[in-house]
Amino acid sequence: MDYLYQIPELISTIEKGGLILYPTETIWGIGCDATNEKAISKLNKLKKRSADKNYILLVDNIDLLSQYISYIPPKARNLIEYFSKPLTIVYDQPKNIPDSLLADDGSIAIRVTSDPFCKTLVNRLAKPIVSTSANISGSPFPTSFDDIEPLIKEGVDVIAEYRQNEINKDITPSTIVKVVDGMDLIFIRK
Repeated sequence: MDYLYQIPELISTIEKGGLILYPTETIWGIGCDATNEKAISKLNKLKKRSADKNYILLVDNIDLLSQYISYIPPKARNLIEYFSKPLTIVYDQPKNIPDSLLADDGSIAIRVTSDPFCKTLVNRLAKPIVSTSANISGSPFPTSFDDIEPLIKEGVDVIAEYRQNEINKDITPSTIVKVVDGMDLIFIRK
């Protein structure tokens, strides 16, 4: 658990509306408090991303997820519990989330993270964290910390030191599933 020493600094930065650069179970990401409009705006500016593009949020468990989703279908709960790969679910009944994070149809993409570092970060914050690839919008996503553009590294407030030396040649994006009509699930990306 060599990452725990930096968690307080990362949390403090997020709580103040700052941006962090951190490793996730898929790729390096830029994160911020998903309930802070100013932080989201700052993130859009750094990524040079239009405000109508969607982000994925990270939560650490079903209990936190239920604070931001009105209804979690049983099929979605089962997938979260038993799916072995990173899984992002697009929910159609969000609540307590800024409109700027919602898709045009009012949905939101959330992943219950299984990564110990991300779980600890979200758990200590007790709120969802925005998780977006550490790149300028439209550029290739980085496969390692060294691949992250200097503009991104300079544009965040704090960089996690954990896993900076790892090179993940086998990057697999999360599986994406969408809740349809409040009950059914369709796979968007396997």
